[in-house]
Amino acid sequence: MLASLQLALDKRKDEGLLRQRRLLDSPQAEHIVANNQPYLSFCSNDYLGLANHPKLIAAMQKAAGDSGVGSGASNLITGHHRYHDDLEKQLAKFVGLPAALLFSTGYMANIGVLGALVGRGDAIFADKLNHACLNDGGYYSLAEFNRFAHNDVAALEILLKASAAKHKLIAVDAVFSMDGDIAPLAEYLALCEKYDAYLYVDDAHGFGVLGKHGEGLLNHLNLQSPRIIMMATLGKAAGVAGAFVAGEKVVIDYLIQTAKSYVYSTPAPPALSATLSASVSLIEQGDDLRAHLRSLISYFKDNLNCKKWQLMPSETSVQPLLVGDNLEALALSEYLQTRGILVPAIRPPTVPVGTARLRISISAAHSLDDIKNLITAIHQAELAL
Repeated sequence: MLASLQLALDKRKDEGLLRQRRLLDSPQAEHIVANNQPYLSFCSNDYLGLANHPKLIAAMQKAAGDSGVGSGASNLITGHHRYHDDLEKQLAKFVGLPAALLFSTGYMANIGVLGALVGRGDAIFADKLNHACLNDGGYYSLAEFNRFAHNDVAALEILLKASAAKHKLIAVDAVFSMDGDIAPLAEYLALCEKYDAYLYVDDAHGFGVLGKHGEGLLNHLNLQSPRIIMMATLGKAAGVAGAFVAGEKVVIDYLIQTAKSYVYSTPAPPALSATLSASVSLIEQGDDLRAHLRSLISYFKDNLNCKKWQLMPSETSVQPLLVGDNLEALALSEYLQTRGILVPAIRPPTVPVGTARLRISISAAHSLDDIKNLITAIHQAELAL
């Protein structure tokens, strides 16, 4: 077995698919120290620059003193702390849904929710570009798993119309993490009404950034319905860690009893929930941060002029620069690194074969000069490579 594992690793390296970990020696920020070198970073999902915010650091320090550093037991034994409970109520109110439930990660949330809500005799309908955790949740659920072409409403309706499943669940990303575009949720919700389905929305990359005060894409699109179940992660724009699911109270009550990744896991430390309560308040008051972020995105899109590589259509913090070839994407990423700029090269299987890209993540913590430096470096790379 060890020999076969090494062969597989060697094959990945030859194909330009071997991934490497960088050792971070600083707080997560727009300017970091990694592998003992300073860099301007466009790698992070810390879209509002809250991961190193002094108010969140102070909140965690205080809460750790009050509640300790571990939860000690699963939620249904003695692990559900008042900090957890207060945050769930705060999140539900913030996103405008009746109830919410915390999970340790977005991956655990999607696996737990899909596995609990649907099973044999039911059907899931998933966008082909969904995040891996939505796919895994669909497979593990034992429901019939149907995938439709990216953002293709007509293709989805054909599948729904043909389905005889007892329960139908449309499961999609809100903002697609590698493309940066958004799902046509209003059209999906209309199909839910027409075909008696429910809509499960993974808003990992919209929460905190989109919406009137950062509530997410559902708020941004002004969508409300008892057929909607929302998930959002808390380690991206919220700057901390974890995830939550929000929806009708009966849905959340049912998940507390049946979502295995919730029932059989020790929850995140209570201090994280207290920190996240402070983070949600900062998000709600963060209109200036979001306005600055939008201005940076617009400037980047308006001023990057590449002939060799294509900037994909996105109005969000995720700005993918399509390169195509795996090794060429790696070479571009490595060139930028020599200029003191970190931008990750994303390759299959994370993205489809032939669509390797640089995934440029823009944060409200970046300055206009940071964006100008990135644009200049990419233009120079086009001449050098």
